[in-house]
Amino acid sequence: MPQNTRYTIVGAGHGGKAMAAHLALMGKEITLYNRTFSHIEVISKRKGIELESYPDGPHGFGEIMKATSDMEEALKDAQVIMLVLPSSAHADLAKAMAPYLKDGQIILLNPGRTCGAIEFDMVARREGCQAKYILAEAETFIYASRSDGPAQARIFRIKEAVPLAALPATQTHIVLEAINDVYPQFIDGVNVLHTGLNNMGAIFHPALTILNAGRIESTHGDFQFYIDGVTPSVATVLEALDRERVTVASSLGIRARTAQEWLELAYNVKGDTLHEAIHNQSGYYGIKAPSTLNHRYIFEDIPMSLLPIASLGEMFGISVRAMDSIIRLACIIHRTDYRRRGRTVEKLGIKDLSVGELERYVNEGILEK
Repeated sequence: MPQNTRYTIVGAGHGGKAMAAHLALMGKEITLYNRTFSHIEVISKRKGIELESYPDGPHGFGEIMKATSDMEEALKDAQVIMLVLPSSAHADLAKAMAPYLKDGQIILLNPGRTCGAIEFDMVARREGCQAKYILAEAETFIYASRSDGPAQARIFRIKEAVPLAALPATQTHIVLEAINDVYPQFIDGVNVLHTGLNNMGAIFHPALTILNAGRIESTHGDFQFYIDGVTPSVATVLEALDRERVTVASSLGIRARTAQEWLELAYNVKGDTLHEAIHNQSGYYGIKAPSTLNHRYIFEDIPMSLLPIASLGEMFGISVRAMDSIIRLACIIHRTDYRRRGRTVEKLGIKDLSVGELERYVNEGILEK
């Protein structure tokens, strides 16, 4: 990609605004899309976002070329399209974007959670999209960030390494080369099964929220989520979930990183146990718990992260009893059926694939039905 690569950021929440501002400060031409224009009206009028950051981090006024709620306008001139919003919106976005996508455009899900790229591509093709786009997903979101106001964003930390994979994996190098000048932190994530099964949010977020349900409701989240919330017993449950995830990955021939290995990769912290490693991560200090159980850590991470891992496990005969327990509790708390709403192998169209056929699909893009 040339130095003046045109980026479109889809989503103007905590992450989208931080990414848009940071890319703008790095000299990129930015279009910011949000479905509700009132959420980006101030940005449109000011023609930019004020970014603050950690000491020595990126900061300043990032000039936004265009802020729009018109999808056709947002995608018209885009070379790289960054989706930065809850993964529960990926299917609807694929449907909305399908008529306007063009050959050669790069679409990157930040992050894909689990099977995000598979779902996006399935929906876009079902909608009749014939464009030869390049689709990829990140394993996790590169920033720890928040929105400080209608045209203000703050970055707390930028991860040191974020695996990324395209669907099919043969196109991963194209994406990495296109964004390397602004995001050298992205590394080859092998394929989208690797990025999806190394989704640590699936392990940390739902269980930690549900196991602290009483405390969240009684204090409205007034405690340090990863520090006060991760007691030795809670960490033991997280370890059980993590073992199941690693076993599911192993059934697909994937050597997934453990939670402790992931903490070392993303944050360069270690510990003899998961409890110790989490408490050694300085970036977790000061992060408050959700103020309510009606939070994306459940309504996004159960159906889009934990459920598809459990579904893959069940497909290949792996015991996922700990995952199933958390999924069932989430269904009870939210009075909904996340198995009906979420990403299952049936809904993703991969239920009848063998391990070899699934590998061929994610590596080469060949889907045998």
